[in-house]
Parts: sequence; C-alpha cells; structure tokens
Amino acid sequence: MSENILVTGGTGKTGRRVVERLKKRGYSTRIASRNPKSSSTVRFDWKDHSTFEAAFNDVRAIYLVAPTDDFDTIGAMKPALEAAIKAGVSRFVLLSASSLDENGPMMGAVHAWLRQNAQEWSVLRPSWFMQNFSEGQHLDPIRNEASLFSATEDGRVGFIDAEDIANCAATLLAAPSVDNTDHILTGPDAITYGDVAEALTKHLGRKIKHHRLTPEGVAARFRSMGLPEAYAETLAAMDTAIAGGSENQVTDSVHAITGKIPTSVENFIERNLKTWQAN
Repeated sequence: MSENILVTGGTGKTGRRVVERLKKRGYSTRIASRNPKSSSTVRFDWKDHSTFEAAFNDVRAIYLVAPTDDFDTIGAMKPALEAAIKAGVSRFVLLSASSLDENGPMMGAVHAWLRQNAQEWSVLRPSWFMQNFSEGQHLDPIRNEASLFSATEDGRVGFIDAEDIANCAATLLAAPSVDNTDHILTGPDAITYGDVAEALTKHLGRKIKHHRLTPEGVAARFRSMGLPEAYAETLAAMDTAIAGGSENQVTDSVHAITGKIPTSVENFIERNLKTWQAN
C-alpha cells in the first residue's frame, strides 16, 4: 500500500504545519498547489479536472482544506473527491470548524459527503485559531494600535493553536485506523477577548485594550482593511454568535488524539512575543 499523503492547502496556516509533522514521522508528503515550486509539490486546482490524476496517483490519504474562493464548498470539491476515491485514496482528514455541523453550510456539506462515500475519514472542527492574533486580522491592531476590536462582548472562546490542529491532523493521517467521526478541537480554556487583551498586556509590558464594537462597527472595520463586504459581514456575524455563547466550550479532543495537552493562550503569547513588537 502506498504511504504517500497529499496535503491540500499545504502552504497555509495548518497545511504547512501538517507537512512538517508528517515529514518528521518519515512519511512521503506531497503538497498540492496551483503553482508548484518544488519536487515535493504537485499542481492541483479544485476547478481543473486535468490536475486530478497526477495529484492523486499513488496517494493513500489526503488532508482536505476547502478552497476559499467558492461558498459552494461541496460543489467545488466533489469532483476532486470522487476522482480521489476512484484513484484509490482510502482516507480523508477534513479541516472544518466548530461552528459548522454535519449537513450544515460549506465544510458541513463535505463532512456529510465523506460519511456517505469515504472508506476512512475524520473531520477536525477547531474553534477560533490563536494565530488570528499573530498572523491574521488582529495582528496589526495589536502591534500598531495596542488594541483588539470585536463585537464578542463577554462571549468565551476555546482558542486553539494551529500547531495543535496540525498535530491532530498528522496523527489521524498516519494512524493505522480512524473512527470515522468528527472532533471538536479547543484549547484548554474558554476565555474572552478581554482576557486575551489582559494576557497580551501582561506579557508585552504595554497596555492592550479590547474595544467593544457593534457588529456593524466590526464589519466596517474589516471592510476598511480591504476585506470583501460579504466576508466582513460574515466575520461580524461570527462575533455576534460568540457573544451569544456559540464557542463557550472546552473539549479533550486534542489530548485524546495526540496524547498531548493543548497550548494555552498564555503559552502561545510567550512563544510569539516578537510578533507583536510595534513597527
């Protein structure tokens, strides 16, 4: 049996970390990319059927990261998934989200499809990434304005480190077998954005303030940062959901899958202090 593992989104937040872990475990890893730049990268485009054969040839398992340019996620991914199964791929590990139930929108529909069609599958449903503070939309406000902006009010989130998500994905991709189920992934604590601001203040040695905006104010801020209107509105709606308690949960899934305790926000901040040095 082939031990090749294909990683879609292989240069993204979780994908590049999955690749690193699989390589350390000795697995032959193939990165899927629209623009391959190395011998370990293969050309792959969800919308270009001509790229499927070479990408899936002699592959046992695939880490699935959905395309970000199409809200009809199952419509965009289904032809490739069908081609992968036809090519002999037996296992899929899908990156979804804690807010997306099976049969729900976007990756939720892919989750349902995998249950119906895949021989072996796991769905990772992480809470909000800690990397949103160090690599994403909150980085510049923290670094340059000493501020966090949200409409989450006192809503709690089980923020999770992308390193822990990648560790779970690599473990499931390499495991002798999987349970064909989904896993909600969180960090060890559910905390507020105000708590994050306080932790940043303590470790950075300068005041970081959490500004409580309305959903409309958050959407306007994201639009001013250049995000498309629909995406800005979606992020604002997610903040509203957090304020209502949608992410107030902690699970033991990371430890159950990997045997390791997930990273806390405090430890994450300590590890990334240089990231937030003011420009």
